Amino acid sequence: MNRREFIKTGVVAGSALFLSHPFRLLAATEGQGACDLVAVRGGGAAEMFRRGIAEMGGMGGFVRSGQTVVVKPNIGWDTPPERGACTNPELVGEIVRQCIAVGAGKVEVLDHTCDLWKSCYRSSGIEAAVKEAGGQMVPANSRRQYTSVSIPAGKRLKDAKVHRNVLAADVFINVPVLKNHGSTRLTLGMKNLMGVVWDRGYWHRNDLHQCIADFSTFISADLTVMDGYRVMRTNGPRGVAEEDVALVKAQIIARDPVALDAASARMFGLEPDDIGYIRIADAMKVGSKDLEAITIRKVKVAG
Repeated sequence: MNRREFIKTGVVAGSALFLSHPFRLLAATEGQGACDLVAVRGGGAAEMFRRGIAEMGGMGGFVRSGQTVVVKPNIGWDTPPERGACTNPELVGEIVRQCIAVGAGKVEVLDHTCDLWKSCYRSSGIEAAVKEAGGQMVPANSRRQYTSVSIPAGKRLKDAKVHRNVLAADVFINVPVLKNHGSTRLTLGMKNLMGVVWDRGYWHRNDLHQCIADFSTFISADLTVMDGYRVMRTNGPRGVAEEDVALVKAQIIARDPVALDAASARMFGLEPDDIGYIRIADAMKVGSKDLEAITIRKVKVAG
């Protein structure tokens, strides 16, 4: 049972290569027409998203008038944007703005943070960006905000407590930030979904990669946007200093969460199979890691 069925039923690498050629390892089909994934580089975070979402057919293809949208960035750490530990606030603000422009009734932004949530929301710059764009910041720091759900396809993760606003949303947009991680090598889109559950400590104790893939069989974002503007190369997920971060100015946008994570791994200089949860999610048919089988459009933004 996926998120929508739950609602309906009422069930409660080398860094040198990475930095100089961030899209070299992506298969690509250039030109007009439908595409499965867009890889954007150059320019500001907001401008990259505007160009990228246009290539995907525009935000109107994902959000309809009156719908409630939940946007899930990584806001886990009480650090400024320059540290690259949290999603770029300009990107989050632009996503909110685009949703409202096509008629969204409400746009909510949330994350179950690791550091104190109020400080994370403020220090990341995301709270200010979301409010300026017309969205709402929603806390995720109380057990009362979560509902227990079953994960029928899960092998290790059989149930989870999921934030109620995510379960109730008409549209769910996942906005991770690409970075190194001590436990999983990389934080990518599927791992970013840990920020909508209450009891994620269980995942770390019971095969983290399998639990990430298991949860992805239940929660499927309508759109995933990988923030590669500032990329934490080392000492993730929180980072130690600005020296851990490279200014890459990149974004990847896709519907398929496995394809997006596979492309993001390659952008980092790794292969999809190097990341356990990508390999497992592909085998569980959450999506496809075969980038050669999809249409990828590359977009270069000046600046």
